Amino acid sequence: MLALGVAYLEAVAAAGGIPVILAPLPARRLESIIDRLDGICLSGGPDVDPACYGADAHPELGPTEPEVDLFELGLARAARRRRLPILAICRGLQVLNVSRGGTLVQHVPELGDDIRHRQEEPGSRPTHEVAVTPNSRLARLVGSERIEVNSFHHQAIDGLGAGLQPVACSDDGVIEAVEAPGDIFTLGVQWHAECLTDRPEHARLFLALVDAAEAGSGYLREKAA
Repeated sequence: MLALGVAYLEAVAAAGGIPVILAPLPARRLESIIDRLDGICLSGGPDVDPACYGADAHPELGPTEPEVDLFELGLARAARRRRLPILAICRGLQVLNVSRGGTLVQHVPELGDDIRHRQEEPGSRPTHEVAVTPNSRLARLVGSERIEVNSFHHQAIDGLGAGLQPVACSDDGVIEAVEAPGDIFTLGVQWHAECLTDRPEHARLFLALVDAAEAGSGYLREKAA
């Protein structure tokens, strides 16, 4: 949230959007917030508290921020009700999934050590590839069925949330991206695309969010009038 670096803001601004940082507020304030927005970018951050999806805490669970969880889950659900475009990144992907009834792997290293999902290299440096589902929205955006990504996550998708489809996986089987067919624009990626916008395939994710927000804003304002 307020501890974020400027990379998200720069990525949205470079795509032509006007970035606004949201502080975590009580759920009753969500509707008034949503009324002022044309799209949502759910950002990275700490582990999602497993209580949010009815699971016990794993011994290796990292720090959590329950108040932020509640706010972001509510924001994701409110955005879905309002048909706002959503781009979800890293933890944001996990929040998106949980907001739709999905569950998470709490400690990714237990899945194997073929790929390091928490790299030591800078975020601007990709460290592994993901396979992108042919003919998916993501494939059309990035223009390839394999792309290089960075990796800084401790959790990952386990059970998929309602309406979400996996559209990218790493070679060890970890789900790296989802989208919601039929939505105006709902895309979640497990990597930190905001650190890779010097690469066109990653910059296009933010361009697509802003394009969808601009296309939908007229419809949303008409509904609110």
